[in-house]
Order: sequence, then structure tokens, then C-alpha cells
Amino acid sequence: MRYWKNDIWINFKLLIKSNSNKKLISLKRQPLVLLIFSSISFLLILLRLIFLQLLNYESFKQMSDENRIRLIASQPIRGRILDRNGNVLADSRVKYSLIIKPQSVNDINWEKHKLIVSDLLNVDSNLIEKKYFDGLKNKQLSVTILDDLDEGQIIKFKENEDNLSSFEIATKLIRNYPYKSLAAHVIGYTQPITDPEYKFLSKKGYKLNDLIGRTGIEYVYEDFIRGEWGGEMVEVNSLGNFQKSLGIKPSIKGNDIELTIDINLQLVAEEVLKDKKAGAIIVMDPRDGAIRAMASKPTFDLNFFSKDFKPEKEYNNIFNSSQKPLFNRALNAYDPGSVWKIVTALAGLESGKFPKDTLLDTKPCIIYGSQCFREHNDLGFGKIGYEDALRVSSNTFFYQVGYGVGVDEIYEVSKKLGFNSLSGIEISEQENTGLVASSEWAKEGRGWGQPGRTPWVPEDIASMSIGQFVVQVTPIQIARAYAAIANGGYLVNPYLVKKEGEYISEGKPIKIDIDPKNIELIKRGLRKVVESGTGVSINYGVTNLPPVSGKTGTAEDGEGGSDHAWFVCFTPYEKTELLIVAFAQNTPGGGSVHALPMAKEILKVWNKNN
Repeated sequence: MRYWKNDIWINFKLLIKSNSNKKLISLKRQPLVLLIFSSISFLLILLRLIFLQLLNYESFKQMSDENRIRLIASQPIRGRILDRNGNVLADSRVKYSLIIKPQSVNDINWEKHKLIVSDLLNVDSNLIEKKYFDGLKNKQLSVTILDDLDEGQIIKFKENEDNLSSFEIATKLIRNYPYKSLAAHVIGYTQPITDPEYKFLSKKGYKLNDLIGRTGIEYVYEDFIRGEWGGEMVEVNSLGNFQKSLGIKPSIKGNDIELTIDINLQLVAEEVLKDKKAGAIIVMDPRDGAIRAMASKPTFDLNFFSKDFKPEKEYNNIFNSSQKPLFNRALNAYDPGSVWKIVTALAGLESGKFPKDTLLDTKPCIIYGSQCFREHNDLGFGKIGYEDALRVSSNTFFYQVGYGVGVDEIYEVSKKLGFNSLSGIEISEQENTGLVASSEWAKEGRGWGQPGRTPWVPEDIASMSIGQFVVQVTPIQIARAYAAIANGGYLVNPYLVKKEGEYISEGKPIKIDIDPKNIELIKRGLRKVVESGTGVSINYGVTNLPPVSGKTGTAEDGEGGSDHAWFVCFTPYEKTELLIVAFAQNTPGGGSVHALPMAKEILKVWNKNN
């Protein structure tokens, strides 16, 4: 037992001695550890200071400045859009709106103030209540109660402003269109930018809810029209209170744009479309392509897009209507019918297979494939040449020419006249290239079938010859083609902006590779149309008109609707200054009945003013 106790005592003493030795060693090493730790810490702090003070100084300085400096932004005035005579088609105005800031409303006075506003401005108190709680729920900083207050409403509010602390009148610049729907598809509209757009547009100087052009001239010339934001830099204290002004940068007004549009011709173009279900008018100078008027029906009021609150009915009438009022029919493709016959005629002449002195026997009916293709008078016109075939708009004459030259000859001539491609007009985002069939197109499946499995049939070329089925063209393409006839063989690029330099279509008229003698023959035929043919009624009841040339057209709707009505004309005959394309969509009765009178009214106004 005694030995056991001695062992314990010995082990205990050894343990104490061991620990004492370790502590001694640890104490000896401690200064070294502390030195290393301190050195590392100092180095890290030094590196951090270098990063903050030297490498990232400008960034942190900016953050510091932003904490004490505020910018009171100044919205730029958007440039005006003018017609060729300086009439204002689009400008900016101040809009006054009644708003509440839901997060700042005084609950004690809310009910009282709500009822006063309801009675004062004749607005449903339940509507006010709903907008207020919706604003709270959605954490909105501001909610519009009444949009675009008139002068009387503003005066009433100001007279009672001291008792309406829950409500404010907010002002902002909005886009204004004095003529409402006039040239709506040309001018286009603006809308506030969206949150996703702001992420990249902010780099270009845009502010949240800033306006941006969405369609038409407003869209194409956005950078030219928009102007630049300005504002006042002010210093504030830690509470956000104003201390002093640090300088003012004035906003820069956007540039005005002058269009080629003539408001007098535009007004009459819109007027003649009013009784039509749908359609388009193009008035153009065939010498250089300047657009004097462009109208599309149905249309819409451009001022709709300047409203903060858009009634559901108005919204549906524009965006959800089956009539598609935002759709620019002047740049959309349709079956052209007989106005296409000049293409088939030129294909016959240029091919050499049907020279200028060709006479063809027109018949009541010609069989192609399994189908009888009839003359429109069911009788025929006997043996006639190109000029008379255009004058009476013979179908069987052009069936024979088209079938004789083939699809590719017609296609090649159509390309020279500007078909199957964009016209070059500035608002090309709205434009359709249309369709002119070719053998290659047929081999590729004709747009709806399997390549090589849907053969070209005789009926196709017959239909193509008179502008049906496998031909879809736009009114602006028709305008270009007929301008080439009117001006002696030059393909023009239509344009809308009158300003010089980069803001005007720089494309110069192109001399087309078609024999001028053949163009002159077609021109004589178009003159006969108006002198004694299908377009003779253009002369009725009108005095002092210069010589007019033209072509009527009635086209079956390839989509199964009622017939389309077309009329194209230009004047004077020798040195043409004006060209008109009138198109009435799904308006049965023929081009001479519906489209010709539209063009006639425009001719009368133009002749009066020139």
C-alpha cells in the first residue's frame, strides 16, 4: 500500500514538472507569436487602406458625395414633329394630375379629405378608396386619382388645397398630338420605358418612366427628338435638408423634325377613308419619293398613349380589336388584282416574246389546267394590243402574255420595279416585303408545302398574270412601281423626313434596267385608261385637271374576304408631280367604284392648291 502511494506521489511531481517546463517554453515563444500576428494584422490593414485610399478612391468619393448631394432632375422638352409647311403634328405640353402618396397619407383626415375631393371634382369616392388601398398594398409611392385635369378642376382644387393635405396636383411633360389621329401610323407614339428597359437605357441618359418612341417617326428618330435631361445639383445635410445649390445644368430640348407630309392632302386622305371598312392612301412625289400623305384605316388617337390611366374599353379598342387599328395598311401586303398588269405587260415586252406591236385575241374564257379563266365582261374585246388591253383591263390578254413568258420572267421584272423587297421608307419596322412567286419559291414548298412536293401548276401562272393568289404586294410597293412609269424609268425610295443630312432618305432614284420605249408604251396605255377606259370617271365633275393617267384594280382576297378595290393615278402626264395609290380593303364593287373616287378628291385638293 505504501509503495502504491509513493508511485502516485512520484507521478504527480513529474506531471507538475512537465507542465512547468511546457509553460516556460510557451512563455518564451509568446513574444514571437504576438509579433507575427501583429505584423499580419498590420499588413492587412495597410492593404485595405491602400485599396480604399488609392485604388478605389474615386468610387468611394462618389459614394460619399452621393450621400450629401442630390440631383433635382429637369425633364427635356421632346422635339416637335412638323408637316412640310411648319404645321405642328406633335409637340409637348404640361399635364396636371390629381395624385395621392399612399405611404404619407394622414389617416386622421383621410375620410374627410376623400369625401371633399369626391364632391369637388365629381369622382366616385369608392374609386378613390380602391386606388388608395391598391397603392398601399403594392407599395406605390404615388397613385393617380384623376388624369389630365382641365383648367376648371385645377382652380377648384387650388381653392380648397389647404383642406386637402392627403392629395396633390402633380405636373409632367407629356406628348401632345393636336390633330389626334391624323397620320397616326406615320407619326407613331411614345410610352414610358419599363423597368427591364431602364437597366440598359439608363446608360443612355434615360430616367425611370421617361418617354421613348415606340412606333413611326417617334421611334425611328428617337435619339434626334428626345433631348437631354438637365437638373440642379444641391447639397443636403444628414437629414436631407437643402443646404446650397452646387450648379444648374439646363436640359436640352430635342430637335424638331420636318416631314414631307402636306397636312391639306393628309386631311383629305383621312376623310375619304372614313366610310371604308379598312384601307390605305399614299400620295407621293414620283420624282424623288417624297411622301405627301399616308393614311391607314382603321386608325387611333395618338393622345391615348399620353394618358396615365387608360380605360379598359379604350385599351381594348386599340390593342385587342379584330380590326387592328395599329396596323399600317399602307405597308402591308394584299392581292393587287389588275394594278399588277403593268408588271406582266413589261415582262412580255422585255422578254421579246410579245413585242410592242403584239395583238392578241381576247376571249370569253381561256382554259389553263382544269380551270376556265374568264374575261371580266364574259365576252372578250377582240384582237387588241398592250395599250387597249390596259385601257379595258382585259384579263385574257394578260393570261396569254403571262403564261407565254413564264413565272421567272415576271418575277425578274417585278424585282426591277421594287417588289419582293422593302421600299426603304424610314418606318420600315411596320413594313411587309410581300410575295411574288418564282420557280425557286415553288421548289421550296411554296411557303406552305414540303419542298419538291407541291408542284407549280398552270393555274398558278394564270392567276399571277393578273395579280392574284401567288402575288401579295403593299400599297407603297405599288407606288414605287408606278412612279417608275411616271418618271421615265427611275426607282425611287419613299421618304417621310424633310431634314437634310442623316435624317433624310439618302437613297437616290435608280435607273431601272428596262427599255425606256417599253416604259413609254405602258405610260400611254395608262393615259388611255383615264381618257376612255375603266378610269374615265376621274374626269366627271372636275374642271381644269391636268392630264391624268391611271389604272383600276379589283382583287379577290386571298384570305377569303370580300374583294379589294384599287386605283393608282399620276399627273400631269408629261412631267409628273403627283402620284396617288388608293386602296379599299374588302370593299366589293370594283376599283372604279370605290377607290377611284378616293383619289379624285385628293386630286381636286392638290389641283386647287397648285
